[in-house]
Amino acid sequence: MLTAYLEEGITMIDVLTQPFMIRALVAGVLLSALAGYYGVFVVQRRLSFLGAGLGHAAFGGIALGLWIGIQPLWIAIPFTLLVGIGIAWIRDHTRLAADTAIGIFFSVSVALGILFLSLSTGRNADAFSYLFGSLLSVTYTDLWVSTALVLTGVATIPRLWGDWAYATFDSEAANVSGISTRSQDMLLVSLLAATIVVSLKVVGILLVAAWIVVPAASARLLARTFGGMTRLSVLFAVLTTVTGLALSVVLDIPTGAMIVLVQAALFAAAMLLARGD
Repeated sequence: MLTAYLEEGITMIDVLTQPFMIRALVAGVLLSALAGYYGVFVVQRRLSFLGAGLGHAAFGGIALGLWIGIQPLWIAIPFTLLVGIGIAWIRDHTRLAADTAIGIFFSVSVALGILFLSLSTGRNADAFSYLFGSLLSVTYTDLWVSTALVLTGVATIPRLWGDWAYATFDSEAANVSGISTRSQDMLLVSLLAATIVVSLKVVGILLVAAWIVVPAASARLLARTFGGMTRLSVLFAVLTTVTGLALSVVLDIPTGAMIVLVQAALFAAAMLLARGD
């Protein structure tokens, strides 16, 4: 991407101020803050596989949208929400564990995605932008949806963050104290699913789970309280996403891969610091 611009005589400053880059940067900041926030619950509840499952479930919705000619975002969000609700329902109403339900929906969604993609014609390039992330594909619609998700996430903090944290460490005690953990878990999974779908343009289906988990895992190594972990996770997620976006342009490397590599470097540094304590 950068090489093409430089060959046309456009400077680095011009590239970084292009509308597509500004859209990607704003979307990256908004969505990474959300990913860092929800990531702490994913890590503490040992649901890292859920992020991968929902990311791959979104592939089925995206492929369906491409096949029927509707904006993939509007199909993938409800599709992934239904998958998230289905996973939670199976976990709560059967003897199957959550990871088993995730594995089933993961596989079925990917199979449906491959089927729908094989039936569509001339849309493979669009599918690749979702698989690997693409700066050029971030639209103003993505920004509006990202903003709505951030506002929704912020609105949950005063009322729900404490309940979610309580249920994370002791769900039975939270239930006894009057917290409806089942419905709140459904809400958390739904918000996480929506965040994952909208984030695919930035980081891609294949790496979105790492994008959610790694900053929270790094924060877990360094923080001494759950509140501190949440704040550090949001900070790490935003900083690594902005750094990865910039480096992906400078080095002409796919966006999602660069962001996750920066996060991996941060995680390695966090491990070294944690061992020194």
